[in-house]
Amino acid sequence: MDKVSKNKRSDIMRAVKSKNSKIEISLMQELRKRKIAYKKHVPNLPGTPDIVLKKEKVAIFVDSCFWHGCRWHGTMPASNRKFWTQKISANKARDKRVTVMCRNLGWKVLRFWEHQLEKDFDGIADRIQKQATLIR
Repeated sequence: MDKVSKNKRSDIMRAVKSKNSKIEISLMQELRKRKIAYKKHVPNLPGTPDIVLKKEKVAIFVDSCFWHGCRWHGTMPASNRKFWTQKISANKARDKRVTVMCRNLGWKVLRFWEHQLEKDFDGIADRIQKQATLIR
């Protein structure tokens, strides 16, 4: 059972950001520091990638463990389990479709879990930098 009231839980979930999360902002700041040009939340690409390296045709998605169903850290809420199971499953299926659509358009897709960025931030920034320098 949930430890907070239904109304409080609703307020909490409504406050969750879908764009410009702390980890996304940190990654963008790091890319800026490394002088890697990027665009954020490009709406004309499938899935509206969080970060796009346009010249290099790299679409980067930062997936939260909860909303994208991380098998290690994606915990399912105790209440309304059926709804959440369907919601997270649909999100995972959409992520796969979006990845395929971007690749079919000639884009390289990089997806990172939030826990990966928390654990190996510099390594992931290095990986993105490597992609940025492959074209130049």
